[in-house]
Amino acid sequence: MEFAEVVRRRRMVRNYDPDRPVPPDVVDRLLDHAVRAPSAGFAQGWGFLVLETPQDRERFWTAATPAGGGRERWLAGMRRAPLIVVPHANRSAYLERYAEPDKGWADRSAERWPVPYWYVDTGFAALLMLLTAVDEGLGACFFGIPPHRLDAYREAFGVPEEYQPIGALTVGYRAPDHRSPSLRRGRRPVDEVVRRGRWS
Repeated sequence: MEFAEVVRRRRMVRNYDPDRPVPPDVVDRLLDHAVRAPSAGFAQGWGFLVLETPQDRERFWTAATPAGGGRERWLAGMRRAPLIVVPHANRSAYLERYAEPDKGWADRSAERWPVPYWYVDTGFAALLMLLTAVDEGLGACFFGIPPHRLDAYREAFGVPEEYQPIGALTVGYRAPDHRSPSLRRGRRPVDEVVRRGRWS
């Protein structure tokens, strides 16, 4: 598929065919593309938890999902996904990398960073997985793990403290689903969000 078509077709898919697993070679490509994301200082401070078995996926939904909240329809479709990938950011990998001689920030202070690139870079990796899914004829959705469920998620999967999940991705073959009501807002046109040469 042409890259421009991949970008045009990318959307958050919230319902999947539970009877069609993601082929192992496609899972490998998703992850291989993820680790090709840019990273500050080539620190590559990310980690990916891949959940493919029904037991692992059920453990994820049990740990990461709050009860109630009117999201039953959303959850019903999302829980059908045969693959969940949880990208994690590791701040310490960046602080250690920038304390090396070629960078020289020996104090390992996070305050030196204009923005937390450990999250930015892991977000880049997640986007590459979303685009790869489209290129492979799959659907995917990126969503957050509620803050009050993080401890349960960490305990369920033994996630080390230095790894912070930035969200999770469901991946699979698309099934008919409802359009998000947010889409009624419409896409903001380029000339509304782009400034050239000067903001005002």
